[in-house]
Amino acid sequence: MTKAATADVVGHEADIKEPHTREDEESLKGFVSRILDEAKLQGADAAEVSAGDDIGLSVVVRAGDLETVEFSRDRGFGITVYIGNRKGGSSTTDTSEESIRESVRAAVNIARHTESDPHSGLADPDRLATEFPNLDLYHPQPMDVEVAKERALVADSAAMDFDSRVFKTDGARIDASSSCAAYGNSLGFLNAERGSRYSVFSDVIAKSDNGMQRDYWFSTARHAGELDSPTEVGETAARRAVMKLDPRPIPTGEYPVLFDSNMASGLISHLISALGGRAQYLKASYLLDSLEETVTTSELTLHEYPHVKRALGSRTHDSEGVATTEKAFVENGTVRNYVLSSYSGRHLNMPTTGNASGVCNLTVEAKTQPVEEILKQMGTGFVVHSLMGQGVNIVTGDYSRGASGYWVENGELAHPVDELTIAGNLRDIFCRMVAFGDDIDLRRPVRTGSILVEAMTVAAN
Repeated sequence: MTKAATADVVGHEADIKEPHTREDEESLKGFVSRILDEAKLQGADAAEVSAGDDIGLSVVVRAGDLETVEFSRDRGFGITVYIGNRKGGSSTTDTSEESIRESVRAAVNIARHTESDPHSGLADPDRLATEFPNLDLYHPQPMDVEVAKERALVADSAAMDFDSRVFKTDGARIDASSSCAAYGNSLGFLNAERGSRYSVFSDVIAKSDNGMQRDYWFSTARHAGELDSPTEVGETAARRAVMKLDPRPIPTGEYPVLFDSNMASGLISHLISALGGRAQYLKASYLLDSLEETVTTSELTLHEYPHVKRALGSRTHDSEGVATTEKAFVENGTVRNYVLSSYSGRHLNMPTTGNASGVCNLTVEAKTQPVEEILKQMGTGFVVHSLMGQGVNIVTGDYSRGASGYWVENGELAHPVDELTIAGNLRDIFCRMVAFGDDIDLRRPVRTGSILVEAMTVAAN
């Protein structure tokens, strides 16, 4: 949508002052119930339905000018039916009665032609959530285009004004969204919940005589009042871009490597992937059959906290209706649980862990210290600031990725470096984690600060 269309968006503002209400939750639950009834009527032995209604506003400015204003409203549902152990599914954004009938018919027809799978089916009834604590996930605010525009302009100008070496901004964006989602199945489970999300994003390009560098920063939260200010976001993006200017070469060798908090969550995610039920039953994990084995340094515990109030990763149940609970996947270096859905759990003859939707607020628990102290502990080494490529093999644990960041000498950041490759094996990497930062990043499903690996191969390209 262009600037000329902004007035039209503002004209809709009164419609989204209170994006979703409890009445919307009840309406969506009733909608799910109608679809489940239709599935039974058309011959399904069992069925499950997910339905959603999402409202969003996105405002982008670039180089001080309003570029786009986008208002969205997405509604739809997906249904999965079971005939015996045969499964079929369909989804649509058309919520009319005729569409319900057609979607159910399509799912039933697919199920009748698929092969039987003894592991498929709804979650075990005794695992379904029966309590739904208030996790404080919904904080609606009027989606005002002018307010969003002004905030985006502040982020944009803050980035441009930060340093004379900032060449230009490649967009500052303000997003706001309200969602209402429901899930129900033929076992009698039915629940609907609302959620809100707000974010500020800035993308910056810096320039020197030796070339240009780009970086970004963002803040996201359930409550708009908990966001970093647009000024902070714009300045942080600019600072990161400027710090990358004028990289210098380093010799190839074995060095300590510090994954900053922005990158460390991805490293932990590789471990979670290796402990995932699908990787385990397909025998496609370097941590195959590792339950109760030591697979990381004893300093590391990975604990899931799905009921943290206002947290981005919180939920009362997963996408199968299974209750979420606190649990450790790794405790003092030892594997305590795999990450399981009902389907993967049945393959492994284990109960689901309530993680059909992934992990919830997975937290790295270890003795932490300020990053400045970790740099002194490093002495000489490499701080990973960004990663490129997909060179991670969960089957073998081999790890090799393009990287850029900062070279450290005498415990201090010395100069930027880029076009490097860092390599090792995940089994060694996780066992050689020797320090954990207190700079915890709460913006992602994995909550962690910076992580220091004792040594990895760092190769100059």
